[in-house]
Amino acid sequence: MNRLSDIGEDAELRRVFSRFPTGVTALCAMVDGKPVGMTASAFVAISLKPALASVCIKHGSATWRDLRSRERVGISFLGHGHAATARQLAQKTGDRFVGLDYEVTADGALLLANATAWLECSVENQVAAGDHVIAIFRIHRTAAAEGVMPLVFHSSGFHTIAPIGEQARL
Repeated sequence: MNRLSDIGEDAELRRVFSRFPTGVTALCAMVDGKPVGMTASAFVAISLKPALASVCIKHGSATWRDLRSRERVGISFLGHGHAATARQLAQKTGDRFVGLDYEVTADGALLLANATAWLECSVENQVAAGDHVIAIFRIHRTAAAEGVMPLVFHSSGFHTIAPIGEQARL
């Protein structure tokens, strides 16, 4: 093990945090007739009863300001073919949805095509936590795809995973 050191610069802590692989989600909804969305990698399943999950979102996100007041928000777990989609949804300017396939639920949640799973949620609560907000979602409806491997964010880049038996063939 390397020697532990005190927390110093933000860049060093960011580098250490990046060593923990996370799935990549897209939080999306229709806002005034237009698709609005963002990516987030800090997703946590909280509870089965009631059905709750959380996502950490940076304070000051203009996209979150638009999404948090929606009746329903779609959370899509991005799949192995979504690296470009994740980058596109993370852009600060431009049309984040150009060329993307999606469906919109009756309550306005937007769900991206070819994801590994989908959640239709409402915002249950928000908790301030440092430079982020922990958004707690109540899950109303779900679906899961078979055979779609997840997109993973690790060491500041996108990756896919394969079952251990298949890794030797890759």
